[in-house]
Amino acid sequence: MSEDLKQNLSRSSIWMRLLYMLLFTIFYSLAEVVLVAVVTFQFLITLFTGTPNGRLLKFGKSLSTYVYQVLRYLTFNSEARPFPFGDWPESSLSHKKSSRMANAEESWTTKPKPSDD
Repeated sequence: MSEDLKQNLSRSSIWMRLLYMLLFTIFYSLAEVVLVAVVTFQFLITLFTGTPNGRLLKFGKSLSTYVYQVLRYLTFNSEARPFPFGDWPESSLSHKKSSRMANAEESWTTKPKPSDD
């Protein structure tokens, strides 16, 4: 066995990373279930009321940001540990939207014009 491999195997930081990765894999699985519930509930609300629920929009944004943070950590693209070891992601809905996104949102939130049948 090479000296580098022995040194890597004896580093406690890599084994702690493994434990955190296992924990965040569980958190990711739970977040997936919650995300499916949010998507389903938001669809039903939009179907019946014609507009999405603002609180669910805000929570969905922060939840999707959290999932992104978890995936970055699991794929070694980030060393920052997400919630509960860090802060829950902010979900301000006051971000600047692209014109394409604004048009897409408008098409879902505007009521269709009655037909002249």
